[in-house]
Amino acid sequence: MTRPVKRSFSLKGHQTSISLEEPFWDALKEAAEREGKTTAALVAEIDERRGDCGLSGAVRTWILHYYRRRSAERTYDGGNRD
Repeated sequence: MTRPVKRSFSLKGHQTSISLEEPFWDALKEAAEREGKTTAALVAEIDERRGDCGLSGAVRTWILHYYRRRSAERTYDGGNRD
């Protein structure tokens, strides 16, 4: 397991930083590229929806849900019973 890496972002005009392990940074960057967004834009979207959750935890949770959805989409057979 890697140690968390801190990176800074400007969200709503304020500097903030989040700490994630390198595999989470890699997954976030990949997801942003797939969605046609910058990492900063994706973090800003996650920030908008996170509620009372801390930003680092919200990003980790978003990544988990994102890849679970992608996995489900790849394995869905359209409901055919043939």
